[in-house]
Amino acid sequence: MAPHSAPHHPRRRGEPATNSEPSTNSGPTINSGPMSSSGPTAVRQPQPESRYPVPVGPRRSASRASPRREHARARRAYGQNLLADPRAARLLADIAVADPRLTVLEVGAGRGRLTTELLHRCRRVIAYEIDPDLATALPAHPRLTVRTGDFLAAKPPAATFTVAGNIPYGLTSSVITWCLESPALRRATLLTQWEYARKRTGDYGRWSRLTVLTWPEFTWTLAARVPATAFRPVPRVDGGVLVLDRREVPLVAPEHMPGYRRLVERGFTGVGGSLFATLSRDHGRQRTYAAFRACRLAEDLPVGEVWPEQWLTLFRLLSR
Repeated sequence: MAPHSAPHHPRRRGEPATNSEPSTNSGPTINSGPMSSSGPTAVRQPQPESRYPVPVGPRRSASRASPRREHARARRAYGQNLLADPRAARLLADIAVADPRLTVLEVGAGRGRLTTELLHRCRRVIAYEIDPDLATALPAHPRLTVRTGDFLAAKPPAATFTVAGNIPYGLTSSVITWCLESPALRRATLLTQWEYARKRTGDYGRWSRLTVLTWPEFTWTLAARVPATAFRPVPRVDGGVLVLDRREVPLVAPEHMPGYRRLVERGFTGVGGSLFATLSRDHGRQRTYAAFRACRLAEDLPVGEVWPEQWLTLFRLLSR
């Protein structure tokens, strides 16, 4: 797999004087050559030795629908583009399973391409698939539990778990909200639209409100790019592997998180025309000016160009 090189972003006015810039290198990219079982020679990867061998056995029941009909049904009813490239499935599983002891909840198992790779790497997989025909066609396995239904309606496990999946693009925000609101979630590895993944991880030099709000508790990482040709039907855009990791130690103490969220929510309202004007209304011009100087922020800097680390400093200085 060849490394993906994104254009270098020049230093911006609001950039902190640290080495903690978000990397514009999004990690590996799946080669978009012909999708044979082994892939092009230049990117051919050996099958990793399975931690947990998957026995070959009969499927739960044979689906009468042809692959073409399955693809069409998924596209129309559920907005899914099924993962077809085995290299992409292996990459996604490698990233998703950081701790093989943890149960993985798979969102939208489809035809089981990712499911099988996850079973090679972890002890237990709970696969959610809303299409009954696709769900019943998934392979029977003692460490696989298939649940036919809506993942978003599922109750999060009480024990520590992870989430992985090639999710329908139209449900990205809902799936991420489910993950962020699950107290026992350790990691979520989600195949989303490429542009969405870049936006959430600051890869454009701008930071979204959701990323800033959750930064004290989660890291957001753009791990890889997956070409549109890795899916069936082929979507119009590439996919991006977005990884959410819960921090072992939050950057803001739990009792102070409501105050931090209020500051961020207030700052993103745009009241007054700029972040400086918005915060000056609440904290006074002189105090806000001193906080901006400490963060090396220009008074007219757009709110989206304020880095998460700078938000943390603003909160610390303005909440005294």
